[in-house]
Amino acid sequence: MSTDTTIVIDELEIPASMDEPGAADFAEMVEVRNAIETQIMGTDVLNYSARELLPVYLVQEDEPNRLFVARVDGRIVGRAILAWQTEEGASASWVSVEVLPQYRRRGIGTVLLDHLTTLALASGRPTLQAEAIHTRPATGERVDSPTGFGWVSADDPGVRFLLRHGYRLEQVARISALPLPVDPAVLAAQRATAQAAAGDDYRIVGWTGTTPPERVDDLVTLKTHMSADIPSAGLEITDERWDAARLARWDGQLAGSGRERLTVAAEHVPTGRLAGHNELYLPADRSRPVVQEDTLVLSEHRGHRLGMLLKVANLQRLAELSPSSTLVTTFNAEENRHMLDVNEAVGFTPIGYEGCWQLTP
Repeated sequence: MSTDTTIVIDELEIPASMDEPGAADFAEMVEVRNAIETQIMGTDVLNYSARELLPVYLVQEDEPNRLFVARVDGRIVGRAILAWQTEEGASASWVSVEVLPQYRRRGIGTVLLDHLTTLALASGRPTLQAEAIHTRPATGERVDSPTGFGWVSADDPGVRFLLRHGYRLEQVARISALPLPVDPAVLAAQRATAQAAAGDDYRIVGWTGTTPPERVDDLVTLKTHMSADIPSAGLEITDERWDAARLARWDGQLAGSGRERLTVAAEHVPTGRLAGHNELYLPADRSRPVVQEDTLVLSEHRGHRLGMLLKVANLQRLAELSPSSTLVTTFNAEENRHMLDVNEAVGFTPIGYEGCWQLTP
């Protein structure tokens, strides 16, 4: 499929490994991704290596996706991703379109988005959702989130693009960063206070890498609740379905990626079951930022400061296992005030914002 004699858009084949000859195109696509997000953020803290990202695209059974690229004279200048859920009744498709700044305003983004839209509508998942990082200048017109928390700039190119194509802003997520190291005395004091609030009914357990067999059932429960419990504003969300097989495939994403996962969990001592967990992903290059992913406390165990206990405990483990790490990044919905309070108390500060958009038929 082509837009003119010099711009060609085609589907990118995902290599089985970065050691295959065809992996060069995937690596080039990742370089384009990193360049675009660095330009928007003004920092490269959200960059990943191709080896780190490849497992995300390979696990098609649970999180299927298709990847398209736009080329000019053979060079990749933009990319587009179509992703969807496999759960029965899921009606939404996720779309993502990114074009290098110097190639914008040439219709490339529109052609990519139109192609994804056609595929999504034909699939029977007609609700389109998009997540995009936006610049946020201090002045200018705002587009407010309907949740009442957060805003994006009406002057941001991505905002203008999505509004022009009929998308509605549903939610704003804050991108936060925590410089490391955190004062060990501060972490110790916060952990002692949180543990006192939790009492003897809860204790911290932890592991590195894949899930221990004795924790699989509880992790399945936590992962299932994660999609259902996080704030989703007006987005059409279908709860994810997890079982032991899916958890094993998720664990398998670590293999070959070069990343290491640190997990801490709060065990409810009377029952021996896990009440919540926190995850940190360490890159192979320990000078690069650590990524904080899931933090969840099951609803029946909330009110005991377990969120703070989990975050602080994992930061302490991180300091022990990777003292050279310099930064932790994380995303949270702006209306998730409780978790933002915990983050801010630890020392996280905002470094960027992501808009969550939706187009309904």
